[in-house]
Amino acid sequence: MCGRYGFIKPNQGYERFNLVQPFPPMKPRYNVAPSQEMPVIVKKDMGNVAEIMRWGLIPSWVKDPKIANMMINARAETLDKKPSYAKPFRTNRCLVPATGFFEWMDTPPGRLPYYIHLKDDEIFAFAGLYDINDKIESKPVKTYTIITTEPNGIIAQIHNRMPVIFNRATEKIWLDPTIIDTQKLLGLLQSYPSNLLDVYPVSKSVGNPANDYPEIINPEK
Repeated sequence: MCGRYGFIKPNQGYERFNLVQPFPPMKPRYNVAPSQEMPVIVKKDMGNVAEIMRWGLIPSWVKDPKIANMMINARAETLDKKPSYAKPFRTNRCLVPATGFFEWMDTPPGRLPYYIHLKDDEIFAFAGLYDINDKIESKPVKTYTIITTEPNGIIAQIHNRMPVIFNRATEKIWLDPTIIDTQKLLGLLQSYPSNLLDVYPVSKSVGNPANDYPEIINPEK
C-alpha cells in the first residue's frame, strides 16, 4: 500500500520529466494524503505534460465519488482484470512524481511510520493510472491511483506491499501510448531494488495530513 507520499522538489519537475510545458506552480509537499490534488505526468501528442489531478481513482462510469477512498492504490497483479483499472491500464497510464513515501509497520506498541526515499535523494516516479469522470461534478474530474506490487526485502520488514517505482527507461515505456502489449506492461511493475532505497522511522505526526512541513521527514530519535 502507499497511503502517503511527498514531493519536495517541484522546481525540478520540468527538467526531470522532460516536459513541453511549465510545471504547475506548487510548494514543496512533505505529506500528501488521499483526496488531495497533485501533479501527474501524462504523454500527449506534443510530449510529456504535468496535469493536476486528485488522488483516489474515480472511474469514468461511477456516480458516487466515495469510491475514491478505496482506490488510492491499484494492485499490479489485477490491473488487466478489474473493470475499474482495465481501461485506464490500456489508455490512461501516468507517472506520479515523488521524492519519498511512508509505510506503517504494525508492532505491539502500535503502528510505526517509516519514510522511504532513494539513496541519492533524486526525484522518482510511481507507476500510476488516471481517469476522467463527468458524472460527479459540474465539470470533468481527473483522478489517479498509484500502483503497488510485492515488497522488496527491506520494505517486506515493514509492510506487505510497496508502490511501483520506475527508473527512467521504464517511465518512457509506461507512458508510450503505442505500447499495448499487456504482458510487456505488466512486466514493468516490479519491486524497486532494496539497495537503492533508504528507510528510517519518523514521527507519528505524519498520521495527521495537516502536518505538511520539512521536519515530518526527519528521522525519529
